[in-house]
Amino acid sequence: MPIFQYTAMDSAGKEKKGRMEAENENAVTSALKEQGLFPTSIKEDKSKSKSSRASAPGSAGAQSGKKSLMSGGISFGTPKVKVKELTILTRQIAILLDAGLPLVRSLRTLERQAKNPAIRRVVGDAANSVEAGSTFSEALAQHPKSFDKLYLNMVKAGEAAGAMELILDRLATFMEKAARLAGKIKSAMVYPVVVLTIAGLITTGLMVFIVPKFEKIFAELLEGEALPPLTQFVIGISNVMQKQVGLVAVVIAVLVILYKFINKIQKGKYFFDWVKYHMPLFGPIISKSSIAKFSRTLGTLMGSGVPVLNALLIVRDTSGNEVVSSAIQKVHDAVKEGEGIAPPLKATKVFPEMVISMIEVGEETGKLPDMLTKIANTYDEEVENAVEALTSMIEPLMIIFLAVVVGTIVIALFMPLISIIDKLGGSG
Repeated sequence: MPIFQYTAMDSAGKEKKGRMEAENENAVTSALKEQGLFPTSIKEDKSKSKSSRASAPGSAGAQSGKKSLMSGGISFGTPKVKVKELTILTRQIAILLDAGLPLVRSLRTLERQAKNPAIRRVVGDAANSVEAGSTFSEALAQHPKSFDKLYLNMVKAGEAAGAMELILDRLATFMEKAARLAGKIKSAMVYPVVVLTIAGLITTGLMVFIVPKFEKIFAELLEGEALPPLTQFVIGISNVMQKQVGLVAVVIAVLVILYKFINKIQKGKYFFDWVKYHMPLFGPIISKSSIAKFSRTLGTLMGSGVPVLNALLIVRDTSGNEVVSSAIQKVHDAVKEGEGIAPPLKATKVFPEMVISMIEVGEETGKLPDMLTKIANTYDEEVENAVEALTSMIEPLMIIFLAVVVGTIVIALFMPLISIIDKLGGSG
């Protein structure tokens, strides 16, 4: 039988890791639940697997693997459902369940009407697993590319509370708002990227094709006279771009690889995320969107019945920003020791006073999930306003930037022409 590596949480929120020999992931999940543990990650340890006959043609293990492939078990080439399509699917399941249809029938209905092969495959696999006795969350866990920890834990909370349609509807709303916020931020990035691309192409064209021609003219007409420093600088860059293209490409490639390597290290990723968090213009948008995501995710999880310690770990893993993740980890450790959320959150100095005050009020009144939702709504609006302000501000800045780049090249080429004109005028 294969051996699985698992990570689970106990009732106190303490993380435990270990290995277990079992037939499949569902068996591991059931065994952990009997021990009072809440599994958060289960992966097969193929290097330690004792099932050598599984790969043999015609063996029971091979037949079992083939059956798993057909019935929706974890297999090579598991499809991924896009976020937008997953949001619609979640909303549809919630509507069908709210209408009184059983879960399997709802899934079969959506499987039949699905036009996207990935959705049809995922929904069909989930229906097969539920019919075989798995819970809905266990069925979805077989497709980790499509369903993240947040989604799975929300579904588990819905199963525990017996209010799956309500939880799925709440989850769909969460995904819609998160996608809308991300879309607004991306749309704000389109204009500067386009302008910078155009500026780069124009600059490259001038440097590679125009500047060399002027260099020849200057050499012929000035007869060895020294060029102005700015002109020498521009010509020097042009020569590098022409004659040392390989070196430039290597330098750029090394910088990209170095960035990716450092970004994989926790301290390196923390540094880059800290820079993003505090950079001018874009920093406020990044920080406000991080606060909105933190508040909405934590509020949605706690409002759905997920224990606060588990919810904090999920928020930590889905924050997408190492500065915020580190702060949430500190909050989690403090809450595990019996503290509230507000004091350790304040100590991190990552979140503004208003957010901390609202969380403190939410804890005192016992309405923390509702307060977190209000914070998220407030910061969603602030992000939208900041994006609009940035868009209106960045247009003139990009025009000025483009004018400075092109203008510098033009001035650098024009300055020697004055000497040439004076020389020609004097000789005439």
